[in-house]
Amino acid sequence: MTSSTDTAKQKPASEPANLPAHAETGNPGPGAARRRRVRLLAGALALAVAAAVTYAFYWWRQPRLPPGFASANGRVEAQEYDIATKRAGRVVEVRVHEGDMVQKGQVLAQIDIDELTAQKHEAEAELARSREARSTAVAVLAQRESELKLARLDLARTEHLVKGDAASLQKLDHDQTRRDTAEAAVNAAQEQLHQTESEIAVAAASLQRIQTQLDESTLISPIRGRVIYRLAEPGEVLNAGGKVVTVLDLADVYMTIFLPTEQAGRVAYGAEARMVLDAFPGLVIPATISFASPEAQFTPKEVETHTEREKLMFRYKVKIEPDLLEKHLEQVKTGVPGVSYVRLAGGGEWPAYLAVKLPPS
Repeated sequence: MTSSTDTAKQKPASEPANLPAHAETGNPGPGAARRRRVRLLAGALALAVAAAVTYAFYWWRQPRLPPGFASANGRVEAQEYDIATKRAGRVVEVRVHEGDMVQKGQVLAQIDIDELTAQKHEAEAELARSREARSTAVAVLAQRESELKLARLDLARTEHLVKGDAASLQKLDHDQTRRDTAEAAVNAAQEQLHQTESEIAVAAASLQRIQTQLDESTLISPIRGRVIYRLAEPGEVLNAGGKVVTVLDLADVYMTIFLPTEQAGRVAYGAEARMVLDAFPGLVIPATISFASPEAQFTPKEVETHTEREKLMFRYKVKIEPDLLEKHLEQVKTGVPGVSYVRLAGGGEWPAYLAVKLPPS
């Protein structure tokens, strides 16, 4: 038989065995955590090595730019035109949307002209009244000149008669007064005619001013391009100078680049250039240098340089010829990053991989 002492020493079957604290809570032990960290570090190292190998492969497979050429990063830009109202008014209609192609002279928007139309009618009526007044003044002047002519004839006849004692001096004085009065009447009629002509000029100028305002209330595109911003909607009341749409001039497309002093001194206006865009790496677009900054400036933050010492750079514009843009107008997009290559003074022939390659027209 089992003794009472043995029974006291024996543990109940339901009592759990002694286990580590992490086993009781279900958490992994220190060894498992270390193994997981090692796996993560190994994965990160593998990714880093893969990235380095990919970069090295990409770097070495790129053709090296021969001496006499320079390259710089940039983005495709174009001249923007803000179409704004010259006078304050309510927008009645906006006929274009963002992304639309517009032609030179095309109507883009309309500003309310009700008040101007009423002013135009008033100015037209005033002009008509002034012209009628001028016609009346012309007739009056003709009458006064006729009276003056008659008065002078009568005076001359009376003077002749007085010399022969055939007319009295009273008659002579009467005819002289009549002539003087007729001359004054002619002068007054001429002055009235000049005044009506001035009123016509003022009324015509007022009408022309109103007509100009009416014409300016119809906003038209000064260029052929693409609408990139629609800034106002029908019903909005704009102040003078309020912008309605912004149009991109697709005939003035360029890339702004920055070159260090060593290369900038060898770049001339009109120098040949090539442009390769990230979105179309298989195309090589011909271009020219259209602008060179006369002064160096600090490198903008978005421009990458080869060395930390290249802090002062010269700004250049690499412009695509308008004739070429005209052939591919629908394909032109701004904001696309790319690289511009410039032939420096004394540079040789363009390398084969920078030979001009254009998309089909």
